[in-house]
Amino acid sequence: MARLVWSLSACVVCLSLTTLAAAQSPPAVGDSVPDFSLKDLGGKNVKLSEQYAKGPVVLVVLRGYPGYQCPFCSQQVGNLLKSAKEFERSGAQVVMVYPGPANGLDARAREFAMDKQFPANFSLLVDPDLKVTDAYHLRWNAPNETAYPSSFVIDRGGKVLYAKVSKVHGDRAATKDLLGALPKTGS
Repeated sequence: MARLVWSLSACVVCLSLTTLAAAQSPPAVGDSVPDFSLKDLGGKNVKLSEQYAKGPVVLVVLRGYPGYQCPFCSQQVGNLLKSAKEFERSGAQVVMVYPGPANGLDARAREFAMDKQFPANFSLLVDPDLKVTDAYHLRWNAPNETAYPSSFVIDRGGKVLYAKVSKVHGDRAATKDLLGALPKTGS
């Protein structure tokens, strides 16, 4: 009997640790995403759930300003913008999150966006003090870092269809992969 109780206790501990580990991981395919509301560069609140209620969302968490404007973030956003018409045809909203310390973040985000034209279905949101980054478990806790560059495709129900979390600077989701993960029109 003591062995059975010990075995059951060990299983409960194992399941609890597995649940805790999963709770501390970034969203994965099949997971529901945490909702959030952040301001865009015009000061308008943008709520994620309102975006995916309109259609699928491509959520891109950038590195923000880790002491410089990330050239890989600029390249990734440039590639997304080159395919803006394809995202629009698929009914997708492209939501980009620019994380960092609150002090000066808006100015850094404006600097990042300065040479870019965002169509109506693209939003650049600021994540002061990395609150959303932390909620998504994407904090890159190292000197001169902010967030792991990450991309997600989210369906109308808030479920992740595609997830890529990069543990290095240049390893980003390819635009073709994001487009390919979007539900076909009418889904």
